[in-house]
Amino acid sequence: MNTTRILAVGITSLVCAFAATAQTYQWKNSQGQTVISDTPPPGNAKSARTVGANQPLQRGEVDSGKPSDGQDKVAAPKSTAEKDMDFKKRQQEAKEKAEKEAKEQAAAKDKQENCDRARRNLAALEANQPMATLDEKGERVVMDNSQREQEMERARRFMAESCK
Repeated sequence: MNTTRILAVGITSLVCAFAATAQTYQWKNSQGQTVISDTPPPGNAKSARTVGANQPLQRGEVDSGKPSDGQDKVAAPKSTAEKDMDFKKRQQEAKEKAEKEAKEQAAAKDKQENCDRARRNLAALEANQPMATLDEKGERVVMDNSQREQEMERARRFMAESCK
């Protein structure tokens, strides 16, 4: 007998809880009568609003249960598959971002090394020490002053490009 009462009170509480969470709509029909219902108003309703909701509908607006283009979309709870897909998407984006950053760091490192080489090359050319180049046969040929000036100018241009 006592368990029956507890069970009845429990079922009644559940029914009341579900009824309390139901959305209620209020609108005026074409005859001017106020209608209150738990179903959304028809499209020809003169004015509509939700009763007990956070924000009432504006005059002439009808809540169809679907967000319109002008309203903020209310996200429905995501399924496990959708959550998993979002997680994998975030992982992929993070991986791509890390790869991009690694490439940018490698490029910056290469640029710095090229700049350092160009500075050393220019310093060696400006030191007026005897320098040689290789000809077509692979033999060493000592640079004269005009070749040295040309090489120094080329090194300065390269430094201007790579040391920015």
